[in-house]
Amino acid sequence: MRFGILGPLRVGGGEATVTAGRDRTVLAMLLLRPGRVVPVEDLVDAVWEERPPATARTQLQICVSRLRQRFAALGLPAGTIVTDPAGYGIRIEPDDLDADMFARAVETARAEAAAGRFAEARRHYRAALALWRGPALAGIPARLVRLRAQALDEQRLAVLEDCVDVELRLRRGTELVDELTEAVEHNPLRERLRGQLMLALSAVGRQADALAVYREGRRIYAEELGIEPGAALQELHQRVLGGDLVLGVPESRVTAPVRALPRAISDFTGRQQTVARLVKEVAEEGSRVQLLDGMAGSGKTTLAVQVASALVDRFPDAQLFVDLHGHSDRSPLSTAAAAAILLQQLGVPAERVPADLAGRLAMWRSELADRRAVVVLDNAADAAQVVPLLPNGRDCTVLITSRRRLVGVDAGRPTSLPVLDADEAVELLARVAGAERVDAEPEAAAEVARRCGHLPLALRLAGARLAHRPRWRMADLAERLAGAADPLAELTVGERSVARAFALSYEQVPPVVQRVFRLLGLHPGSRIDNRVAAVLAELPLSEAQDALDELVDAHLVEEVEPGRYRLHDLIREYAHTLGAERETGDERRAAIARLLDHHLHVAAAIALTLEQTAPHGIFARSEPVRPDLVAATVVLGRPWLEENRPTLTALVRLAEAEGFLRQSWQLARVGWTVNFYGGHLDDLIETHQIGLRAAERLGDDEAVATMHNYLASADYRRARFAEVIRRMEVVVGIYRRLDRPVELRKALDNLGTAYAVDGHHRQAIEMYDASAALARRLDDPFALTNMLNNLSLCLMWSGRYDEALRKCRHHLALARQVGDPRQLGNAVGHLGMVRHRRGERGPARRLLRTGLTLKRKIGNRYGEGELLNELGMMEREEGRPEQAAALHREALMAMNDAGDLGGQCASRNLLARAMLDQGDVASALDLHRRVLTDATRLSARYEQACALDGMARCLRHTDPDQARRYAGRALALFRQVESPDRRETERLLAELG
Repeated sequence: MRFGILGPLRVGGGEATVTAGRDRTVLAMLLLRPGRVVPVEDLVDAVWEERPPATARTQLQICVSRLRQRFAALGLPAGTIVTDPAGYGIRIEPDDLDADMFARAVETARAEAAAGRFAEARRHYRAALALWRGPALAGIPARLVRLRAQALDEQRLAVLEDCVDVELRLRRGTELVDELTEAVEHNPLRERLRGQLMLALSAVGRQADALAVYREGRRIYAEELGIEPGAALQELHQRVLGGDLVLGVPESRVTAPVRALPRAISDFTGRQQTVARLVKEVAEEGSRVQLLDGMAGSGKTTLAVQVASALVDRFPDAQLFVDLHGHSDRSPLSTAAAAAILLQQLGVPAERVPADLAGRLAMWRSELADRRAVVVLDNAADAAQVVPLLPNGRDCTVLITSRRRLVGVDAGRPTSLPVLDADEAVELLARVAGAERVDAEPEAAAEVARRCGHLPLALRLAGARLAHRPRWRMADLAERLAGAADPLAELTVGERSVARAFALSYEQVPPVVQRVFRLLGLHPGSRIDNRVAAVLAELPLSEAQDALDELVDAHLVEEVEPGRYRLHDLIREYAHTLGAERETGDERRAAIARLLDHHLHVAAAIALTLEQTAPHGIFARSEPVRPDLVAATVVLGRPWLEENRPTLTALVRLAEAEGFLRQSWQLARVGWTVNFYGGHLDDLIETHQIGLRAAERLGDDEAVATMHNYLASADYRRARFAEVIRRMEVVVGIYRRLDRPVELRKALDNLGTAYAVDGHHRQAIEMYDASAALARRLDDPFALTNMLNNLSLCLMWSGRYDEALRKCRHHLALARQVGDPRQLGNAVGHLGMVRHRRGERGPARRLLRTGLTLKRKIGNRYGEGELLNELGMMEREEGRPEQAAALHREALMAMNDAGDLGGQCASRNLLARAMLDQGDVASALDLHRRVLTDATRLSARYEQACALDGMARCLRHTDPDQARRYAGRALALFRQVESPDRRETERLLAELG
């Protein structure tokens, strides 16, 4: 045994100890919770209580360092004390700590007693009690240590009482008299010990002494507590007086069952699995303390009452309930007041309830000693309020609810309640508002549930409004919740409101934490990390983290993973409202400026690494407000950009709404990479349209050109090629006027691509030539790679395969030189496409597969679809239409992900050709027809031609006249876009005659 806490603190297996006062407190806290991480906050509270210094964390680290040195000197293993981001812990083996050995011995003793093996039970009880060397952790005055040490001392007394019961059964009363006399002298208010001493004295024929013990106890109870002895002790006294005492343990008290639980609600919904688990843990696994925490309105009390009601058969003697008012309009109940309420529920007359806390707790434990009871301690403020109320009885279970995580209740098993899932939320709404109304408007009901954040309290209030307004439709409430300036105001019925429930939690946290919470409401995204919180609140990262931890404990913020947090929709609305009310206009604007600044610099730095473009192409030029936090975030790279993509979109809206016009268009630009390559075209278009408005209001021509350029990329994906050409001509005009050769070169390249995909190959090549000339003049090999990529495709589309092959090879060499993985993937893939068109199938297949691997590595879904379609074409040409169809379907999914409508048409046309080769003419014809409709709407002439050609092939044997008309229309379109595919259509027309 290396550590001892059942007496003065002992370390190292002998009598060695730790002398420094703070070190002793820290070690005691760790040993009281072995194998668990003790939060830094708890250790600071234990050492300094109400007045920790600013250097508390540093001094705590010094304490831990000294303890490690002391352990090393005593030969204890390195790593006994472990460090965790949240705090410290101590790693011990099964026989290292006397308190653990005590608990195991007691557990064995109780099992032996339950089996009727009393001699073995006595042996284990006495072994457990022999481990004690005095009061637990004697000499350490820290309040938190004493609180937990007193609980250990209580356990020792309860075990002594259990042991004496066994020894009385074994007729060993003679040996017990001296020990019990001393125990009663030290604990004069413990009725069970006093009764056991009376039994032991009677067992050796000393009835007069037994009666004297009773009289002494009655005097003490009257003088100190103002009450009479309990019923069991009075009964024992009468039996001693009557001389009819049967030696042995006292009989269990016969008491009427006590029912003090609130009524379990009839519309309890969801949580069935949680209820079943908790009942199982209590009934089968012996878990005697359950901690239920969760955000305001999550249904903790309802759940606790439901579980307690389900346990009535197992705990028939008493079901008790007390609201501790930890988070309410009233002040929290003192522990003494709560004990008095519980005693009165057990039938103790008010005049008999002791006046002091110690007396009430002693009576409370005595009253529960022989009862099988379940106790609900509802709405606890903190651990200190409830720990003294935990009963010692083995046949009692306590359910504690709180809006805070009660980390100080060591014996408790925690459960944090989430909100309901979508189906459970709609079911609860139906039970409150009426199932027929939900069934009549299921979509509106789901929207109401979503607007309520699936929070039980909000759902009940929304349902109650509907129940009292029979003429309202479900859609009416959904519209009110969606359109309200203050949605929380709509979730109010009488004096009950969601906002007030949140306010009670908010008011419990310190002012600095309240400010962090209010500022979080300015953040428009669904998630936020600790660095962003530090930026918003102008705090060091460690202090921001402390505030977030406090908010997590108060269930105002949810920690989804270390360092990343989420606010429930309604709580975010509440935080936003508080920020608008309590932050001054200047404070609010400054916080928003910091928020925009941080995201702009981080996103710009990451986008720069992904785009491999010149630094002036990304517009975050000033120094960031918090360079330390920007640098710490940039290292997260692309995953950060993808995770925060919705936030960037929301920040563009926020920047426009708050008048930060420059940041608005710049944020749109830095979010382009993740939106474009991820296929999030709706967000790309929305943000760049906002950015275009901002640029025009600023009168910034360069910004206007930038927004048009990147809007054109989305138009390209949507196959709106005429719009692409219009936008890029505007961009080219601006850059020519501003004499910006670098930007002009890029614009010419993009304009060339727009011409190429719309079938204007001559104009496209002119633009590419002009772009190449500028790239050479600027000595910009990277720019040349992009131009070569587009030019090689244009040449391939126009059937100039030999020229395309030369450009592809040049492109590949330059891509390797500049080291751009995106261009390398393009070069390899396009080289494979050209070699396929030249009939070089073996090299083409290898190149296409390599290119596909590169495209997947960088997440280019459009590029994946492009190469999958090319591989599918090869499979069909080689007589494997089934494999071809599978590849085209995979390509279609990639194009869908990329949001490229033209690519989707291409994939579906090729899939239809593969289906035709499989013999499924009807499906192929139907698919081609649908593609024709979509391609016509998009003005995508090449895909219109492919669809018409495919329809002609489907009808060539059954309706040759119609097939001829379709083929003729296809040929006209192929000629317009100068496609080499016209040759196959010409051969088809020749066959049709």
